[in-house]
Amino acid sequence: MKENTKRIIMILFLVFALLTVGGKLLTGIDQQGPLFNNDSLNSQAKSNTNNYNFSQHRNGTNITTENYEKYYEAKGLCNRVIDGDTINVEGVGKVQLVGIDAPEVGQPGFDNSTQFVKDMCLGKTVYLDIDDARNRDKYGRILAIVYVDGYNINEELLKRGYAQIMHIPPSEFDPYTWLDN
Repeated sequence: MKENTKRIIMILFLVFALLTVGGKLLTGIDQQGPLFNNDSLNSQAKSNTNNYNFSQHRNGTNITTENYEKYYEAKGLCNRVIDGDTINVEGVGKVQLVGIDAPEVGQPGFDNSTQFVKDMCLGKTVYLDIDDARNRDKYGRILAIVYVDGYNINEELLKRGYAQIMHIPPSEFDPYTWLDN
């Protein structure tokens, strides 16, 4: 009986070890694939972004689709757009787009900013660069730059006039640099 118990424990341990290592390998494979597929942009959003040159400076580093992987800290499916600067991400929760302020319900521009974020994010995997200096706002929302299909959505909202800068220190991000690109 003792010998059978030892064998069962050893088999369970080996199964657990294999599942743990296998899970880590699968996670690594998922992260090695292409992050950005511009073909997944809908036609309206794609026509608005054809001439866009993706670059954003983060602490002096030029971020491109080739080196972006090392900067995002969370990702998930955007399953709800609350307004032009707030989304809900599956597995993460509510995310406030850091460095910007989009119009609220009833204010001019609300529909345009909200529709733009829906077109770009809703139903897609978004990549979050969470603010290291202050990762949550006073309402408990994650503060982050949202990337989808190679675009910094925070920056795009500013450049298109759908939002304005709202820089609240401390923050690792300087939204004023987004307008320089």
